[in-house]
Amino acid sequence: MAGRERGRPDGAPADPGGPLPAVDFDPRLDLSPFALFRRLAEGRPPLLIDLRPGSRELTLAGALLLPNESWRPPSDADVVLFDADGGAAREQARRLQAAGFPRVRALYGGLALYDFCLDPEVVGEERFLVRTGAR
Repeated sequence: MAGRERGRPDGAPADPGGPLPAVDFDPRLDLSPFALFRRLAEGRPPLLIDLRPGSRELTLAGALLLPNESWRPPSDADVVLFDADGGAAREQARRLQAAGFPRVRALYGGLALYDFCLDPEVVGEERFLVRTGAR
């Protein structure tokens, strides 16, 4: 490796002053996939609301579909909203928290991140994901 500086895998020098990857996780707004998995595994499931419209082939065990746009969560329950990637769930959780429902959170990264990071080789076969057969 003569003539190449250590740094990035392509041999380019590392930029110590460059931008760092941003993670916008907010514990007041988001629930991590691991924290949700733990609650489900311990038998303490929150109310799970699937915001995705139309058919879906994968969802979380016990999840309910969003009844309608004017739906309001129960004030005495922990609620986790989820969608495919977390974007719509975060926006809806923000709106509901601002409307006086502080126990509503979004599944960080959505169902895609939940499915990706909970490797059955690590957590076991039960990941609380349900295949619906719909596409």
